[in-house]
Amino acid sequence: MNTPLTEAKIFSCTQSRGLAEKIAASYGSKLGNVITSTYSDGEYQPSFEESVRGARLFIIGSTNPGADNLMEMLLMLDAAKRASARHITAVMPYFGWARQDRKDKPRVPIAAKMIASILETAGATRIITMDLHADQIQGFFEKPVDHLFASTVFLPYLRSLNLNDLTIASPDMGGSKRAYAYSRALESDVVICYKQREKANIISHMELIGDVTGKNVVLVDDMVDTAGTLTRAADLMMERGALSVRAICTHPVLSGDAYERVEKSKLQELIVTDSIPLRKKCDKIRVVSCADLFADVMQRVHGNRSISSKFLM
Repeated sequence: MNTPLTEAKIFSCTQSRGLAEKIAASYGSKLGNVITSTYSDGEYQPSFEESVRGARLFIIGSTNPGADNLMEMLLMLDAAKRASARHITAVMPYFGWARQDRKDKPRVPIAAKMIASILETAGATRIITMDLHADQIQGFFEKPVDHLFASTVFLPYLRSLNLNDLTIASPDMGGSKRAYAYSRALESDVVICYKQREKANIISHMELIGDVTGKNVVLVDDMVDTAGTLTRAADLMMERGALSVRAICTHPVLSGDAYERVEKSKLQELIVTDSIPLRKKCDKIRVVSCADLFADVMQRVHGNRSISSKFLM
C-alpha cells in the first residue's frame, strides 16, 4: 500500500530569496518561514518557524563564495535533519567551489569533493543543481543528484532571436562538449577558442579554431567570473569578421571588474540565468529565469515522476 504524499515545504537561504520566491510561485506554494538570528560577531543561526517533522523539504540556496552562503545551507540542512524532516533536498542552482574538482598541482584540495561530503553529513538526502562546472562532480556524492541543464531555458531564447548564419563558440577547450551540444540542437556550425593562462583569471594568449567571417556568434559557457575570457573572445571574433557576438553563461558570478568589462566589450549581449543574483544593473546583461525549470523538477521529484524530459542535452 502506497503511503500518501505529504505536502512539500520550500525554504530559502538568504541570498537566493528572490529566485526562491519565483520557484515557489511557479510550484504553486509559498516559502516556509525561516528566521535568521545574527550575533554581534557575525555568527548566525537559521530557525524553522514551523514544523517540518516527516515532511519533504526543498532548501533553495546557491553556494557561491564567500563561505557564508555555503555555511547557511549547511546550517539549514542540519536544522532540518534535527527537526526530523523525512526528505531533505538541497536545491543549489549554482554549486560553488566546483572549479576545484581535481588536483591540478601538488598539495591542493579537491574542494568540490569535500563540499559534497559535508552537504551529505549535514543532512542532504538529495541534490538538485544546474550546469556543474564538471559533470563528474555528480560522482562525488553518495546521494542522488539531479543535474539540470540551462539549455532548457537558453535554447528557446536563442531560437526566438532568429539569427541567420548562426555559429556556436566555446571560449576554451574545456567547454567544447557543451558548445557541440548546442550546435547540434540549433543545427549550426561550431568554433573553439584556445587560450593559455599565466595564472588563474589571467590570459596570456588566445587563438581561434574555425571561421567566423559573416557569422552571428554565440559563445557558450557554464559561468562568467571576471569576464576576461568572454570579452577577449568576443573582441577576437569581431576582429576575425563576425557580424555579432553574444554570450550565454548559466551562472553570473561577475566578480571584480566584470560588469565594466562586459559594458565596454564588443559583446552585443550577455544572457544569464538568475542562479546568482546580479550585484548591479548592466544594459548588456539579460536574465532568463530558471525558476520554472526548478519548480517543475521539484514537483516531479516530490511525485516520484521521471525528470528525463528536462535533460535537453
